[in-house]
Amino acid sequence: MDRETAISDPRRLYGAHLTPTYVFREFILPEIRSHIYEYVWTDLFAGEGNLILPILELVPPSERVEFFRRHVFLFDIQRDMVERAIQKATGYGIPREVAERNILQRDTIKDYPTFLLNLGLPVYHITNPPYLYIGYIVKHKEARKYLEYFRGKNEGYQDLYQLAMMNDLRHGIRRMIYVIPSNFLFGFSVSNKVRMDFLQHYTIRKAVIFEREVFEHTGTNVVICFFERKEVPGHRPISFEGIKISKTVRKRAYTLDPKKYYRAGGPFEEFVEEFKARNPLKVKYYLTLEEVERNRGDFTLEVIDANRFNGRGYERMEVSVNERLFKRVKSNVLFVRTVDTGSMDGRAGLYGIREVFGVDGILVTRSPYRTHPIHLFIEPPLSYEEQILLKDYFNLVLEYFRRETDSEFMTTYKYSKSEYTRKYLGLSQVKRLIQTFPWLDLTEEERSHFRELVRKGDAEGVVEFVRKKNGKRRLELWR
Repeated sequence: MDRETAISDPRRLYGAHLTPTYVFREFILPEIRSHIYEYVWTDLFAGEGNLILPILELVPPSERVEFFRRHVFLFDIQRDMVERAIQKATGYGIPREVAERNILQRDTIKDYPTFLLNLGLPVYHITNPPYLYIGYIVKHKEARKYLEYFRGKNEGYQDLYQLAMMNDLRHGIRRMIYVIPSNFLFGFSVSNKVRMDFLQHYTIRKAVIFEREVFEHTGTNVVICFFERKEVPGHRPISFEGIKISKTVRKRAYTLDPKKYYRAGGPFEEFVEEFKARNPLKVKYYLTLEEVERNRGDFTLEVIDANRFNGRGYERMEVSVNERLFKRVKSNVLFVRTVDTGSMDGRAGLYGIREVFGVDGILVTRSPYRTHPIHLFIEPPLSYEEQILLKDYFNLVLEYFRRETDSEFMTTYKYSKSEYTRKYLGLSQVKRLIQTFPWLDLTEEERSHFRELVRKGDAEGVVEFVRKKNGKRRLELWR
């Protein structure tokens, strides 16, 4: 994307997505309704006020004005949002002049309203802060003004919502409810720093994890986190109940380990990190047009163009290459599907190029995309039968951990009406799972046993075999 791209949509410029009122009524209000007189209720990124103003419905009309004066303070950076929140407040019977005193235009990331801390009641912050990733900010000139926010004490954080959380931490707020991107719980480098810094001081009492659409104009996956400040700061595992909402509603227990950067969905990551083979396969991705151009010759390959999809399938073409590249392509028969298609036989995993597309290879003629089918190249070379075993092993173990973790180590890709929540598998995850394949370390007897476990689809047996084999090898290396 052009680094000078302009942003015409205010939602993108401010990273603001208005929270539907039902989110507050269904998931937040039951948690706070018995405590409304005990706190100053504030939203520093209030938008229309949907996360605070409905509290007024619990207050008798005759008491609402005084309650509002003492207990409700809203802020937003956009003047039009402030006006809309004021109008909503008047709909609850709050005089406009009173509403204007407590609903204010303010850039609260840059200018935290510290007067809230001196009102005689503890602050309870309920908010849906702006989501604007620093990588996005850098690429869009209208948003670059936010780069100054990421300097000094905020250096290293990756998103505006993370700065909002750290502001609350620095000002000693004890209770908060945040509607934030689910990458806070499940992300890797984008969230490691903020989790380590923030969860040293806060615990998560509960979380509501959405795998269905929440906002009208974005597919961002969100979680409602109920934060409470620890009495004594420290890095200790955090356990809480999560409610996961997709086509069904399910409860799951979560434990976040500081040794894993407090990241949820950890069993898969633990497996690929701790049980890498002693002699792992080397993995390379993509057959590029540049590589084809460098290796022109008299040998013909039939390929699909990963950059040209005509609605029914990928366009087919022939390329002429030298013998070396011809053999390399023909001897690597697998591709990576990183994105679930929505059908049960089209889930993320490894597949045969010839079986799915009827060609020799998958060519990238323009920019490589991680969501396209990706030609996989393995070293040292494996026979056709060994590659099929690798494919079956990979998919068996992947599906095992998807069942065990409800696919939480993967990224939700798109909301759809498919029979399961579609997910994206990162290329780094693909590589690390392939590198647990223990084939090069096995004796002939072990290979026979391993092959039989995979053939029978004994996922538990395969995982246990790899844990014992690769774990034992690691111990030998440490000795």
